Amino acid sequence: MNRVLPILTVVGLIIALWYAASVWLNAPWVYDQAARAGQSVSFSQMLPQTQNQSRPVLPPPHQVADALWQGLTGQAITSKRSLVYHGWVTLQSTLMGFVLGVVVGVGLAVSIVHVRAMDQSVMPWAVISQTIPIVALAPMIVVLSNSFWSGALPQATGLDSRAIAKAIISAYLSFFPVLVGMIKGLRSPDAMQIDLLSTYGASGPQTFWKLRLPASMPYFVASLKVAIAASLVGAIVGELPTGAIQGLGARMLIGSQFGEPLIMWSALFASAILAGGLILLVGVAERAIVRRTGSPA
Repeated sequence: MNRVLPILTVVGLIIALWYAASVWLNAPWVYDQAARAGQSVSFSQMLPQTQNQSRPVLPPPHQVADALWQGLTGQAITSKRSLVYHGWVTLQSTLMGFVLGVVVGVGLAVSIVHVRAMDQSVMPWAVISQTIPIVALAPMIVVLSNSFWSGALPQATGLDSRAIAKAIISAYLSFFPVLVGMIKGLRSPDAMQIDLLSTYGASGPQTFWKLRLPASMPYFVASLKVAIAASLVGAIVGELPTGAIQGLGARMLIGSQFGEPLIMWSALFASAILAGGLILLVGVAERAIVRRTGSPA
């Protein structure tokens, strides 16, 4: 109870501030409509009208919760209005990009730790790559994927160029946390431990498998939580310049373009729920990896 009470207090404070902001931002529309009708509106009359507008500037929590519930349970999961359907589309790109980002991040980390030239040449560019705004880079990735991913490849793999572009954008955002975490982990053994293995005649690969890799696991699993969240962000951002009509990012864009804030907010909270679920799954994998390798939690 001592742990739950602070969380509930913060959540209650956020909801209270949210309701107050919704009244403040939605009130001008109520007063404007009353002025057009030549009527005056008291505060007690204005207050309920700010909480049930069809297109509010800031939807109150209960409207967002209702729209989210209808999007998750109000339609068949195969419906184009279902947030479950759109969440599945986004999840596919997220997982593809996450796997690709992990493979690239781990591969680069191992190379950078063991090859000095890679450390001096690749690592600075990896850092610089994260300074480029993804919203500026995403359209370029879309154009390149349309050019390269064509012909027989889409039919053979079942993936179109939009899906590939979203996966690449997700991988672009997710590889860097894995890269930094693995480099830190692989370099965490001190000189005494490495010298001890050298004394026993351990080769470079043996030192890697017996010492460096197990020592890197706590850093690796911690970086996965950041990477999976970044991958989801990349998938959502990737849906915006691709002209996608499916996915949570596409739902946000549609809500913005057609002046439907409830669509946008429900998709936003569906994305948050999806991110929380993915992080929980990574947490389960973290405990399994820690038990398997015997690394400290």
